[in-house]
Amino acid sequence: MIDPSADRAVFRQLADILRSQIETGELAPGDPLPSELRLAQEFSISRTTVRQAIAQLRTEGLVSVERPRGTFVRVPEEIELITLARGERVSARMPTDAERRSFRLGDGVPVFVVIATDGAKKVHPADRVQLTRP
Repeated sequence: MIDPSADRAVFRQLADILRSQIETGELAPGDPLPSELRLAQEFSISRTTVRQAIAQLRTEGLVSVERPRGTFVRVPEEIELITLARGERVSARMPTDAERRSFRLGDGVPVFVVIATDGAKKVHPADRVQLTRP
């Protein structure tokens, strides 16, 4: 239930509700979210507030918006295990626009940059890799 008088912003309350439904599997990967209009009516809030909540979930990488089809729970990517060699370093950052297009990354998904001992850099989408040491 959303409480307009609460200290927490209404859009964050809606994002919390939807996030919980995703985490519990009530909304499964690939499932559509209810329409903006339906959510606005169900929770007696404005469509602008619904859009803010969906934007928050997009930033967290939980949903993707496919115009004009709607908003869907993101299907998790298959995880690739990357073993770091001795002396390699890793940093994390937000991707460039070109990297976002190349990897088809959702909003809010960072990349890992693996820097080899010779200075060569390799970029990996953070939602698709797990880094490990030998």
